[in-house]
Amino acid sequence: MTLAEGIAAVEAIMFAYGDPITIEKLAEASGIDEETTAKLVDRLEKQYNVRESGLRILRINNGYQIAARPEFSESIKKALETRKQQPLSQAAMEVLAIIAYNQPVTKSFVEQVRGIDSSSVVNTLAERGLLEEAGRLELPGRPIAYRTTDTFLRCFGLSRIEELPPLPDREGQLDFDELEEMERERELEYPDSPDEDAQTYFEDDAEDETSDDNNNEEE
Repeated sequence: MTLAEGIAAVEAIMFAYGDPITIEKLAEASGIDEETTAKLVDRLEKQYNVRESGLRILRINNGYQIAARPEFSESIKKALETRKQQPLSQAAMEVLAIIAYNQPVTKSFVEQVRGIDSSSVVNTLAERGLLEEAGRLELPGRPIAYRTTDTFLRCFGLSRIEELPPLPDREGQLDFDELEEMERERELEYPDSPDEDAQTYFEDDAEDETSDDNNNEEE
């Protein structure tokens, strides 16, 4: 690995990690020894300073984090405010509806209903103040449950969540205890790779049914 590649590697890892990361973790992730990793971080910081980049490296306790320079804070604030004022996408409306009528629920529950990864949508709605954390389930990994906020009520002209228009069929709505039980059963049944194992399970089940049908025809 060249010097440029090493610097690019630690920069990419720090950027994606988001929070302060230690030299030990950086070295483990990049496959570079700790001493060299520390030198690469120093070199990256110097590059930012030399080219007067809008980014800098913060040193927080034993960790390092890529951050914007404080002189651009007002511009960043304006950009984030503009982002918050953008109309909600169809995906965001779907996620809001799922959570509003079933809250509190986890990201996993939302993804099961939508059939697609929804982490970024949930995070964006939380950033915009429409969703908030509602505790954690007592399960491996302790997943976060989400619920709507007062901001959500205000945006949709509601005084309380009970004013949501009723669904045609409210059967199947889960309370918090039922959600915990569903997540626990899912974890026990598919501990390693839920989606892949579940797919294999249903495929095998379908093959068994087809085999049974063929046997019945032969008889």
